[in-house]
Amino acid sequence: MNQDEIKRTMVLLSTVESGKGKKLMHTLNGENIKMHMQTVGEGTAPTEMMDILGLGTNSKDIIISFANEAVVNKLMTNFGDNFASYSEYGGLMMVLKLSAINRLAAEIISHNLTSEQVKGGEVKMKNAHNHNLVMITVAQGYTDQVMETAKKAGATGGTVIRGRLAETEMFSELANMDSEEEREIIFILAPAKVSCQIMEDVNKKFGLRSEAKGILCSVPVEKAYKI
Repeated sequence: MNQDEIKRTMVLLSTVESGKGKKLMHTLNGENIKMHMQTVGEGTAPTEMMDILGLGTNSKDIIISFANEAVVNKLMTNFGDNFASYSEYGGLMMVLKLSAINRLAAEIISHNLTSEQVKGGEVKMKNAHNHNLVMITVAQGYTDQVMETAKKAGATGGTVIRGRLAETEMFSELANMDSEEEREIIFILAPAKVSCQIMEDVNKKFGLRSEAKGILCSVPVEKAYKI
């Protein structure tokens, strides 16, 4: 394995039940995935449905993990054998490939990795891009309407976090929106064909020309696992 293979970086985006994020990070640390960011969000399933499923709360811990590509490949290759370690989190784990990362960060992520630690990770994951992660940001208060439209287009659910646009004065001026306005960011995992329909339908009703001032994009997902 050459140095370029060792230094390539990927992202694991995991949404798990509230309170289980710390334990997931501990589990991933044991797999040589040791750089994480954590935030919180909410699932879009109705509370009564969560009660029926026995999931308790709709709150979610969101974990964004950065890892060496070979380490991620090894984790995914052995995922089936180690499923019991991940089956208690009540969520999803998605694998995303970065187009770029600053060199020092990549060096830190792959620091002190040995050939033994990444052994078995050389096998490349076949990426047919069967699923996309659709990301929709809208003005606060529009999430329920957006999800209703997305579900009619084939979405089964999503996760919502809250934030605001930052350092986007020119964009805000051109799009006629308040740069300090609170925003809601909706993540929807969907098959590629469905994601195109979701984006088209949501954009018609909630795009930048609407009061929701929606911004939409999608990212190919290398792999997705229920955990």
